[in-house]
Amino acid sequence: MFDILLNIIAPVVITAGLGFYWAKSGRAFSTETVTGLVTNIGAPLLIFTTLDNLDMQLTAFFEFAMIAAIAAVSFCIIGLAVLSVLKLNIRDYLPGLMFPNAGNMGIPLCYFAFGEPGLALAIAVFTVFSMIQFTFGVWLSSGTNSVLQLAKTPLIYAVAIALITKFLGIEIPQWINNTTGLLGSLTIPLMLLALGVSLASLSISHIKLATGLSLLRLSMGFAVGYGLALLFNLEGVERGVIILECSMPVAVFNYLFSLRYKRAHSHVAGMVLISTLLSFITLPALLLFIL
Repeated sequence: MFDILLNIIAPVVITAGLGFYWAKSGRAFSTETVTGLVTNIGAPLLIFTTLDNLDMQLTAFFEFAMIAAIAAVSFCIIGLAVLSVLKLNIRDYLPGLMFPNAGNMGIPLCYFAFGEPGLALAIAVFTVFSMIQFTFGVWLSSGTNSVLQLAKTPLIYAVAIALITKFLGIEIPQWINNTTGLLGSLTIPLMLLALGVSLASLSISHIKLATGLSLLRLSMGFAVGYGLALLFNLEGVERGVIILECSMPVAVFNYLFSLRYKRAHSHVAGMVLISTLLSFITLPALLLFIL
């Protein structure tokens, strides 16, 4: 079991650690460029390739996506209740509680833990949370309608094209598969490197509040993921993926949006950093529980 945990955790920690060290050593790293490559090329093509080679029924894929959507709604309701009781600004802190790091951390962990089946389900979760974050999440932070932002998100089109070709039984030429597979393979290492670089640039302020909200994100995520697994009688890979994805720390995108729209970005940075550090500590126990 120790070898299994090491095989799953080590690639994530080492790759993110390399990004952290790279940034701390003063070397140049264009986060904007890497994020652009991942968002506009890597992630959409990884999603397209994975869905095109998906060895599962589309109905099962959509059912799992629906469960992910229920998880997002659950996080929203719990977050609203807690923030209201604590009298904290909802627009400042709800995105951090609502959107876990289903991409940078969730996808690699599910892939290393469960292989291709886990990757396909993790992409379903990531797609749902991304769609909600780029609409409702941006609206929360900015107060403006973000439908146009969603229309500019390539992963939406990658999902649509892959599902349509899958549904119609259209066979994608091998040269296209090879190309999308090659470019999509950039995604996971670039995500992890960017995560490490982002963490190296964050500073902690108001540690008490950031720690409390980080603990809430992780405990709430596990509780919701475990509850959904019981509610829908999920077993095996499906059970593991939903619990793992829901239990992820605060997504780095929350910090980027809070910085862009001036929403308590120093506090959100603390949430990202502390919840990520705590998740690395709790990961062995979490993986032991789901494997």
